[in-house]
Amino acid sequence: MEGTVHTPTSSTDGAVLRGEQIEKSYGSWLPIGRTTPVLTGANFELTPGEIVGIVGENGSGKSTLMKILVGVLGADAGSVERGGTIGWCPQEPLLYDRLTVAETFDLFGSGYGMDEAAIREARDRLAERLEFDRYLDYRIDALSGGNRQKVNLAVALMHDPDVLLLDEPYTGFDWDTYLHFWDIAEDLAADGTAIAMISHLIEERTRLDRIVEVRDGVVRDATHDEDAIEEHGATSGEADQFEAADSAGDGAADAAGSPQAPDSEGDDRA
Repeated sequence: MEGTVHTPTSSTDGAVLRGEQIEKSYGSWLPIGRTTPVLTGANFELTPGEIVGIVGENGSGKSTLMKILVGVLGADAGSVERGGTIGWCPQEPLLYDRLTVAETFDLFGSGYGMDEAAIREARDRLAERLEFDRYLDYRIDALSGGNRQKVNLAVALMHDPDVLLLDEPYTGFDWDTYLHFWDIAEDLAADGTAIAMISHLIEERTRLDRIVEVRDGVVRDATHDEDAIEEHGATSGEADQFEAADSAGDGAADAAGSPQAPDSEGDDRA
């Protein structure tokens, strides 16, 4: 029996997103395979203006939990209540390769019910802030991984959601873009947006209001659990990814020529 989803207009205790007793198992493709439980009674909630980090081992169910909270994946049991609009930035960008960046904003903005002026304003504001404004006429498949992820994040932000759910949103970012991302996140939280993100960077702990850990199918508070934070944090070497993440791609952007042309992989990416 699938879990239930409610979309209330308000919450008596202030939560804008809540999941209760969420269960999810995955079956095997093989006839004799076993069912694998991933979530066995997970509870999670967000209140306006807070930034929550979600940590856990690979395969612990972090992304599964987030997909259920967003609504793109059904739970086997439990309930989800949403008190406002949702913005979702998955780890793997869900973008259309054949569209330009500008056309991508038009598509998502239309889906959000935004008019042309609002789409244009959001596009230009976010493109400038995340520094991909020179690529608005480039096709998605002509972008580097870092710039593609910037667009992925921007379309999740463009409708000013009440709740923002982020699955490692900064993958491929350089250091400056990483800092711009946090400036945006902190501004949104100050305006009341509730934010939850799956993260592996231990350096972020001072930016988070709470840290929760997904372990053994449930969610527990790990804000003051030093062992859990250290276990799931990145090493200093992994954090150095930002320094060189987009340097090659951005250098290739100026040499790529036509923004519509590149269909190949690798160094042709902007």
